[in-house]
Amino acid sequence: MGARGWQHGLAMSAAPRAASRVQPLPEAFTPGARRALTKADPTLAAMMRRVGPLRLELRPLHSPFAALAESIVYQQLHGKAAASIFARLCERVGMGRGFTPEALLATPEPELRGAGLSGAKTAALKDLAQKTREGAVPTLAQVRRLSDAELIERFTQVRGIGQWTVEMLLIFRLGRPDVLPVDDYAIRKAFGRLLGLKESPRPREVLEYGERWRPWRTVASWYLWRSLELPEAQEAPSGEVSSEPHSRQARSSKPRTSSGLTAPKSR
Repeated sequence: MGARGWQHGLAMSAAPRAASRVQPLPEAFTPGARRALTKADPTLAAMMRRVGPLRLELRPLHSPFAALAESIVYQQLHGKAAASIFARLCERVGMGRGFTPEALLATPEPELRGAGLSGAKTAALKDLAQKTREGAVPTLAQVRRLSDAELIERFTQVRGIGQWTVEMLLIFRLGRPDVLPVDDYAIRKAFGRLLGLKESPRPREVLEYGERWRPWRTVASWYLWRSLELPEAQEAPSGEVSSEPHSRQARSSKPRTSSGLTAPKSR
């Protein structure tokens, strides 16, 4: 599900911007913004035309704690299996607004493990709950004010939460417009196809090239994921690794033509 991409990486922006001043996607991507991105990178623009309209779908964020808990459960698991485990976890801890740090910490460990959690994920969830109570994990109101870089710094203090995880939250829950998850394998694969590279690019190379996509790197990322569904991408040699993005969100944000966390087949 993307756990391999969850190592700490590079900060999202050179200078943090107040999140409250940034209009979220997809509404923020106006025709004028599309023209600016097209002018900045004609190669990307040609691929965007083949993919079609931006169909990024967001899952509203009501609780940072619950969203991060769900991300921890989904690590290294297929969607259906992870969804079943998370549902059993909620039954034991609390449903909806009842799923709180206090409720999780009050749940005996055998019950948490009985939901299907590994020891490592149980420890990560307890660390998340404790850090949320201590204020290390920002509240929803704080999340809306903090910059991308500040959220990455705060959330990655939690055991089991790396930069990739936070980037998926920034994209698919908050609609932040300028996120480029270079630790995502599918992003790098699509980037290599975009530029006709013979070897897989390094994260640093994608990041450097992606500077021309600012402040719409999330849009570029979405189109990179979607590009792997184009007919020419499906004709890849049989030995190639799956083109699905690591992110459950990315996978669920398929353009319906074909990432919540649903593949880059857009919806």
